[in-house]
Amino acid sequence: MEAAIITIMALLFLSFVALGVYATVKAVKAAKRGVDRTIDQARRTVEDTTLRAKSFGQAGTAGELARLRLSLRTSMRATQEALQAGVGEDASLKESLELFHRLSAHGLELDDDLKRLEREPDRSWVAGQLPELAARTERITGSADALRRAARERALRFAEDDLSSLSAQIDVEAGALRHWTTTGPETSSGTTGTAGTAGTVPGAASGSSVPGGQGAASGSSRPAAGGEPPAITAPDPRLTSYPWEKSARPETTT
Repeated sequence: MEAAIITIMALLFLSFVALGVYATVKAVKAAKRGVDRTIDQARRTVEDTTLRAKSFGQAGTAGELARLRLSLRTSMRATQEALQAGVGEDASLKESLELFHRLSAHGLELDDDLKRLEREPDRSWVAGQLPELAARTERITGSADALRRAARERALRFAEDDLSSLSAQIDVEAGALRHWTTTGPETSSGTTGTAGTAGTVPGAASGSSVPGGQGAASGSSRPAAGGEPPAITAPDPRLTSYPWEKSARPETTT
C-alpha cells in the first residue's frame, strides 16, 4: 500500500516537472519569436529610412537603385498586410495569398539583385541595367497593387451589400413599429362603413316588410292630423341593467 502511494506521488511529481518544462520551452520560444519579430521590424525600418534618404539625397545610379528598392518593398509589404488582414474574413483570399507568395519570391530575388548592384563598382554597367530592372520592378509592383486593390474593393463591396441589407431590415422594422400610421385610415374608414351599414339596415328591413306593416309603421311615426305628437316615455331605470351590476340573488323561503 505504501509502495503504491509512493509510486503515485512520484508519477505526479514527474508530471508536474514535465508540464513545467513544456511551459517553459513554449514561453522561451514565444519570447524568441517576439524578439526576432521586433528585430526584423527594426531592421526593415532602418533599411526603409536609409533607402528613402538615398532616393532623395543621392542622384544618378545609386539614387535610382534606392528608389526602385523602396518602391518594391513598400508595395509588397502593403499587399501582404492587406491580404493577411482580409483572409480571416474572406476565405476566397487564400488563393490570392498563395499567388502573392509566388510573387514574393520574384520580389525577393529582384531586391537581392538591386542590393548587389548597390555595391557594384562599375557604375556605367549598372546604369545600363537600370531599364531592365525598372521594368521588372514595375511588373512586380503592378501585380502586387492589383491584388491589393482587388482585395480592398471586394471588402468594400461586401460592406456595402451588408449595409444595404441592414438598411432595408431597419426600414421594415421602423414601419412595423409605426403601424398606426398605416392602419389608422383603414380602421376609421372601416368603422364609418360599418356605421353606415348599420344605419341603412333598419330602413332596408322596413322596406322589405309587408306593405301593410310599412304603412302602419309610417302612420305610427307621424302625428295624427289635427292632434299633438305623443309624448316620449322614458325608460324605467329599475328595468335598465348595466354590465357592471351584479345579478340579484334569489331569496330563499326557508
